Amino acid sequence: MGLEITIGVIAFVLGGAVALLIYTKAMGARSKKLLREAEAEAEVIKKEKILQAKEKFLQLKSSHEKEINARNQKIVAAENRLKQKEANFSQRMEEFQRKKKEIDAIRDNLNMQLEIVEKKKDEVEKMHKQQVEQLEAISGLTGEDAKEMLIESMKAEAKTEAMSYINDIMDEARINANKEAKRIVLQTVQRVATETAIENSVTVFHIESDEMKGRIIGREGRNIRALEAATGVEIIVDDTPEAIVLSAFDPMRREIARLALHQLVTDGRIHPARIEEVVNKVKKQVEEEIIETGKRTAIDLGIHGLHPELIKLVGKMKYRSSYGQNLLQHSRETANLCAIMASELGLNPKKAKRAGLLHDIGKVSDEDPELPHAILGMKLAEKYKEKPEIANAIGSHHDEVEMTTMLAPIVQVCDAISGARPGARREIIESYIKRLKDLEALALSYPGVLKTYAIQAGRELRVIVGSEKISDKESEQLSYDIAKKIQTEMTYPGQVKITVIRETRAISYAK
Repeated sequence: MGLEITIGVIAFVLGGAVALLIYTKAMGARSKKLLREAEAEAEVIKKEKILQAKEKFLQLKSSHEKEINARNQKIVAAENRLKQKEANFSQRMEEFQRKKKEIDAIRDNLNMQLEIVEKKKDEVEKMHKQQVEQLEAISGLTGEDAKEMLIESMKAEAKTEAMSYINDIMDEARINANKEAKRIVLQTVQRVATETAIENSVTVFHIESDEMKGRIIGREGRNIRALEAATGVEIIVDDTPEAIVLSAFDPMRREIARLALHQLVTDGRIHPARIEEVVNKVKKQVEEEIIETGKRTAIDLGIHGLHPELIKLVGKMKYRSSYGQNLLQHSRETANLCAIMASELGLNPKKAKRAGLLHDIGKVSDEDPELPHAILGMKLAEKYKEKPEIANAIGSHHDEVEMTTMLAPIVQVCDAISGARPGARREIIESYIKRLKDLEALALSYPGVLKTYAIQAGRELRVIVGSEKISDKESEQLSYDIAKKIQTEMTYPGQVKITVIRETRAISYAK
């Protein structure tokens, strides 16, 4: 019995050992399989990473090549600009040498004239001696008597000859002066070749689809009315595909309306409250753009040290016109003309350019509109510490004050040159804009009126009044009074519709 147990134990142990050995071999084979799979997967991952690294390298290489190409293009452009400047400098040097030769020729001519005068003087002296001798021999007069007679005779002859020579020299100098003046003016005009820009009274706003027109009009036209009331611009929505017309005589109003409409269309939220918010925001943006335009203009022309208020007035010129000619373009053109003409005449071109740029600032100022724009511009220049010669050139370019410096006639001439070019100005536009401004000012003079807008080419006047100052009954009376005053004080074609708008708003804030 004990033997059987022992054999059973031994058999069990051997069986367990055999089973363990089989299990160990099986696990080893599985481990090798897993190891081979892991190695294969690692190889795949390695290949993927290598491919990704290659793609990244190619991307970086392409980006680097683009950057190098861009830099090369900039270098080529800079080299071209440098070559152009060298060519311009050579051309100016040639022109300088030519002018120098002309001046040398004029100087030689004057020297020749002086030599002729000296020769004539010697001839007169010889004739004087001969006449003295002849008189003494023939008349037997005393030396004193003969001397007196000879003196009287020679005086008359010398005066006659001297006046003849003086007149000849003066005529020749006058002819040369006229030629030189014409040459300077013509050369100045040719060197400043600017575009002829005529301001219009409409702006076309493009939209992506005609579906947007309905959203801009709004329910029962409330959006378009709110936009017209906020900007003072007439908005014309017609059958023109993908376009809306903004009509107003004031370019600044049209620009504000255009920018506000662009933001509203881009944002997609179009309703009266949003319209007022966007218009107020755009007005601030336009004011900032005005200052930026003034600074950029001063930098472009090389004018430094302008007072911030003068810079703002220069920027406002972008949205003003003079007889249909853009005022900023006209002032820049006048400044360049003044600088060139001053250089030709040996004066300071920087001062001339400064006076030319500022000569029409009185047209964009809101201070004391009763004064002529030249006088108002001179007062503004004095107020903002401009030099006396600059202020005098501004104030005298229309002969309102006396010219005291050489800059003043240069500014006057260059202003005339810029405005007198064919197509530069239109008298009809200026009178039309003045009539619309007078129409708005007339209605704005009544108490309780907040804003006035002349639309439809002056055929309608919209008057916005404060609800707390004027009642509905008084609104009707105000409309009647304005119509009567327009009839008696203004000249206008057709008829003018006066629309008085009064609305009540209750505003409070939840804090």
